[in-house]
Amino acid sequence: MNKLNLKFAVITGLVVTSYISFTLVAINAGFNSNFIFIWLRSWFIAFILAFPSLLFVAPFIRKKLNL
Repeated sequence: MNKLNLKFAVITGLVVTSYISFTLVAINAGFNSNFIFIWLRSWFIAFILAFPSLLFVAPFIRKKLNL
C-alpha cells in the first residue's frame, strides 16, 4: 500500500461520508438542537465503515477493471 492510495482513501472517505451523512441526518432527524452531534456521530461511523472499503475494495475493483 503506497501513500497515494492512503491519502486518496482518507480524503475521499471524509468528503463522501460527510455529505451523505449530512443529507441523511437532515432528512431523517431534521435540523434540531442535537443536529450537529447526531451528524458528527453519524459521519464518524460512516467514515470508519467506508475507509477500509476504500483501502481494500477499491484497488481490487481497479485491478478487475484494468484501470
